[in-house]
Amino acid sequence: MTSSPMHEMAMGTFAPMLRTLSTLLDKGAEHAREKRLDATELPESKLAPDMFPLTKQVQIACDFAKNAAARLSGREPPRFEDNEKTLDELKARIARTLSYLEGTEAGSFAGAETREIVIQIPGDLVLEMTGAQYLRDWALPHFYFHVVTAYDILRNKGVSIGKLDYLAHAGYAIRKRSPAAAE
Repeated sequence: MTSSPMHEMAMGTFAPMLRTLSTLLDKGAEHAREKRLDATELPESKLAPDMFPLTKQVQIACDFAKNAAARLSGREPPRFEDNEKTLDELKARIARTLSYLEGTEAGSFAGAETREIVIQIPGDLVLEMTGAQYLRDWALPHFYFHVVTAYDILRNKGVSIGKLDYLAHAGYAIRKRSPAAAE
């Protein structure tokens, strides 16, 4: 079966961005080695006192990716323990998430656009949306928020990364203009 638009949007977003996040963590690890930082300094770093640290940002980004894939394909999301403490352990979590995403068949997304998504959220609240609304308005915005926040924490701690590192997954579309187009 060919990929559905919902499968393409979800997997075409989550997998490349998680690979980018893993590469950003590699650059963080290189920075930590060069600066002789304690192994837990970067993972425990925050942008503000009331924000989650890098560790939790990566965990939540992974959770939104795997949970969305599961819910949109009509499955119960798998649970991962939140016990990572080092950049290597965070990279392993990303790898587990990617493995889960790769095992999600495109055909399982049949009907995902209109699939009812119901999620209990803290307190006495419930989130009720169609699959299309859930992906567009809940899963993708949260996923990007936590990936960007992880990027920002690394950047704030002096890791040498920039927009090109964050957008590396879009490199396939960047090329030199043809001479005729430049005129």
